[in-house]
Amino acid sequence: MEARSNGLRWLGVELRHLLALQTVAEEGSLAAAARKLGYSQPAIGQQISSLEQIVGSRLVERRTGGRAVKLTEAGERVLAHGAAMLARAQAAEAELRALRDGAAGTVRLGTTQSVGARVVPELLRRLDNVGAGITLELAEATTDEPLLAQLESGELELTFAFAPLRPGPFATLELLRDPYVLLVAKTSPLAERRRPLSLRGLASTPLLVCRQGDAAEAFCRAHGIAAKVRHRIDDNELLVSLAAAGVGAALLPQLAVDPRRPDVVAVELAVKPPSRSALLVRHQDREPTEAVRVVIETIQTIGGELDAQMPT
Repeated sequence: MEARSNGLRWLGVELRHLLALQTVAEEGSLAAAARKLGYSQPAIGQQISSLEQIVGSRLVERRTGGRAVKLTEAGERVLAHGAAMLARAQAAEAELRALRDGAAGTVRLGTTQSVGARVVPELLRRLDNVGAGITLELAEATTDEPLLAQLESGELELTFAFAPLRPGPFATLELLRDPYVLLVAKTSPLAERRRPLSLRGLASTPLLVCRQGDAAEAFCRAHGIAAKVRHRIDDNELLVSLAAAGVGAALLPQLAVDPRRPDVVAVELAVKPPSRSALLVRHQDREPTEAVRVVIETIQTIGGELDAQMPT
């Protein structure tokens, strides 16, 4: 009987308790957590205390004045389970909101510039052609993290991202492998090379790289060469245009390159950087609607076609 009572102890846990614990862990103090959630500091402290009484363990280490600086081992374990509960609650809320608002045929898709430019136009064309009656709403960001956060909170049904993902309630589908290419102006002497460019040659080449990641420079470091970076650019189209103008050689993912551009040439590398893995991500605890399933299947088909076109 006592074991049964202990097992049911968590029935007293409320989502607000778990949200308070998660926010304290993220913000590092009760005061900061209170500001983020719009509560008073004593109210946050009371929620943490109530949770500690329910689970029967001390969950946070406090400083004078009730400030929490870190979770105890028990706190970390409670948070691991609590985060999953919060994610399920957010997923349920998103599904019910979609039904209530009549948005079951609307799919909100997160996208970054490179994969979006190559996949989204074709996705919209195909959805229009089949007359699926699906409304696609796009959310754009320069990096994956804001989109994953929106997916986790129920603001998006799907998002594109690149592996590896941070921990979270994510179900993934690999769409394609996106290799890195070295682009130079069509008039560049490098464009006339008949042999692959060696690592030593790459080390002496002024590079243009994307500011959002360090994959190109990490590749150079891994092979013992120092990348000669001339410019770091946020916008992929500008990056390619600078290469076309002869400012430098752009080392960037293939997806970022419009294959119809006649003013740049891809230079073969003797040693190739590892490809990126492009993913389609959904919330693992949300049941996909029929509209979401149609979008997933269409994106998977487009991804397979693009993957077949990628250089090996």
